[in-house]
Amino acid sequence: MMMSQTPTFHWISSFLEAAAAEQGAATNTQLAYGRDLKDFDAFLARQNHDFLTASRGKVEDYLVYCDAQGLAKSTRARRLSAIKQLYRFAFEEGLREDNPAVQIAGPGQDKRLPKILSEEEVDRLLDAARNSGRALADQLRNTCLMELLYATGMRVSELVSLPVSAARGDPRLLLISGKGGRERLVPLSEPARDALAAWLVVRDKADDAAQAKGKPPARHLFPSRGATGHLTRHRFYLLIKEFAVTGGVPPVKVTPHTLRHAFATHLLANGADLRAIQTMLGHADVATTEIYTHVLEERLSDLVLERHPLAKDGTRKPGGSTSSEGQ
Repeated sequence: MMMSQTPTFHWISSFLEAAAAEQGAATNTQLAYGRDLKDFDAFLARQNHDFLTASRGKVEDYLVYCDAQGLAKSTRARRLSAIKQLYRFAFEEGLREDNPAVQIAGPGQDKRLPKILSEEEVDRLLDAARNSGRALADQLRNTCLMELLYATGMRVSELVSLPVSAARGDPRLLLISGKGGRERLVPLSEPARDALAAWLVVRDKADDAAQAKGKPPARHLFPSRGATGHLTRHRFYLLIKEFAVTGGVPPVKVTPHTLRHAFATHLLANGADLRAIQTMLGHADVATTEIYTHVLEERLSDLVLERHPLAKDGTRKPGGSTSSEGQ
């Protein structure tokens, strides 16, 4: 049975499309997301609410309702996961000004932390992008895509739809326009500016040749002949998976969103202020940004367990000796 073209349909269909493009969600996973979200929508409708008006309390009421139905803990956790992902998507796309589900803990589930790429893994992805593609133009475009994504932490939708006007004049700051009309300025690193300048030379030359044949000028930094006029999110998702394979990084760890996570986590690990990271990511609520403090705490804990002398075999004594010495 097909859903009618309602705001609910728009939210769910747009979210599922993004999940397929940005996370590589399989068909069965998308179907499960759709079923769970339709059940949540039906619950809200019975209370004269919808995805747009639901508060944190309504989400929690739904979880109580699921528990009262006798649903297994795993089922309730999966439904909450679908709701949290939907609202994260809606928040990032400007469909809502807040995320009512961001701080809701699952039934017996730890707060899920994003997959994190190390700085070395990001370097391998960047090297793979520099050497990918059949022609120099492909290599320059791919390098520019990856350098801009890692340098700014942009959402993939913001990256692929960047207007070329935002990149003119060797910018030190890039003006990023998010969904919902919110704009923010993010500083560009020197490697990102170099990659941008090199790509613009080739891009503009191709655009001039197209205009000479009577075609209109391309508006986007990464133009395409498709209906949108720019590189699609799905195409970039496939590209980044290719870079992962070439660079020897586990493809399961690599999506456009994990580069956004890497941007934030690496900045925080190197002393950046959380509020500055919030601004650069375009988060309206700092609570959304605070997940990266948990990621950093986990990484520091792992570092202590792996590197601290007391975490290794043998007990260190004062003076640098171990309990095994002298035996």
